[in-house]
Amino acid sequence: MTAGARRTMIPEPVVIDLDEEGRLRTPEDVPVPVERVAEHLDRRLRVPEWATDIYVYVHGWRTPPTTAVRSATKLLGQAVELTTAHPGDYPGLAGGHRPWAVVVRWPSSSRPTLGGYRLIRDRAHVMSADGAGHAPYVIGHLLGYLDAERVDPRAPEVLANRNGQYLHLVGHSFGGRFLCEAVQRAAETPPVLSWSAPYDPGQPFTVDSALIFQMAAPRDAFVRHFAGLFPSEDNPGAPLRGPLVLTHSRWDRATGFWHLRAEGQPGIGHSGTGPAPVSQFSTRLLPTGVPYPHQVLDHRIVNVSADWLYRGQSRVRLSPAGAHSDFIRPESAHLMVTLAEHAR
Repeated sequence: MTAGARRTMIPEPVVIDLDEEGRLRTPEDVPVPVERVAEHLDRRLRVPEWATDIYVYVHGWRTPPTTAVRSATKLLGQAVELTTAHPGDYPGLAGGHRPWAVVVRWPSSSRPTLGGYRLIRDRAHVMSADGAGHAPYVIGHLLGYLDAERVDPRAPEVLANRNGQYLHLVGHSFGGRFLCEAVQRAAETPPVLSWSAPYDPGQPFTVDSALIFQMAAPRDAFVRHFAGLFPSEDNPGAPLRGPLVLTHSRWDRATGFWHLRAEGQPGIGHSGTGPAPVSQFSTRLLPTGVPYPHQVLDHRIVNVSADWLYRGQSRVRLSPAGAHSDFIRPESAHLMVTLAEHAR
């Protein structure tokens, strides 16, 4: 099968649009009233029975709507190409890896200036803030949907450890900040059986993995803003049981130079996570064909250095963002699909 033929296996992502206030929009670009949110999501987010893995992708700063869909489709296409061409590299996916994607689009465009950066930073917060933004409803609906309607995929071996479909979150830049805020605010709080982290058996499921490329957030964000993502004595029902994996590259000017000016310190996408309420581990982005051992990714927070690959090529000195968006690569898909494998 040719690479082009394999790409046709990726269904068109379902698109969820939010406006500047974080409200859902209909395909006709009409705001969805809060009392109709559940009905709207029920129509839009019907997970097909054939899917083994559900990916929620949220784009970052200065990303046009069409580019958001194209990026998610390409990344998942690369993942399917890897598992199809080299199945022996992913033995945990022997029964199949059939992704279904939801792309959440939000207005992230601004001028490439300090003011523009701060505008989008604050808007990412608004998407979930104070009960007005609908982003937590999107995440909560998917979690609730899986709780009520998870099915055994067509190949039972895929889900050797439990029945159900796996939920993975993938974000880029401010999209990672968006996701962390939304998940933290979502009412549902589930577990996983395959990661070593303890879980509450009274909860039916969890977010199985979260992967954020070049996160635009302060290095201490998980202490200051997102400590509620992780289980603790005071928060045993936290929503994230699988690992939170974050890439970083010193060639990322958006989370280096711009983030330093806007927030007084480099961002996670440039320098990795700093202080955190849970243990963390640091490793390196690996080439395709080189497996990630389970113990490398089985940590609450995993910092992945991508200095050797996310370099922006010759555009580093010309682009205000540097290598900030240089992550749509087979090596990124390799990391993403490995997380899906290890969650089983």
